[in-house]
Amino acid sequence: MYLTQAQRERIDRVARSKGVTMAEVIRTALDEYLADSADPTEALAATFGRDPNADAPSRDEWERG
Repeated sequence: MYLTQAQRERIDRVARSKGVTMAEVIRTALDEYLADSADPTEALAATFGRDPNADAPSRDEWERG
């Protein structure tokens, strides 16, 4: 398998941060990509609150019907 320089650098960063090999990062990514049914709950839980610039209106501004 051939990777671009950018892909290799990103995989190396992930591997270092998790303390695993490059092969393990790739196997995990393939397992997730090839999974029969993706569970959006996991993705939502992993990203909830990640945008520091997100702005939610106060409840006083909500329209109630």
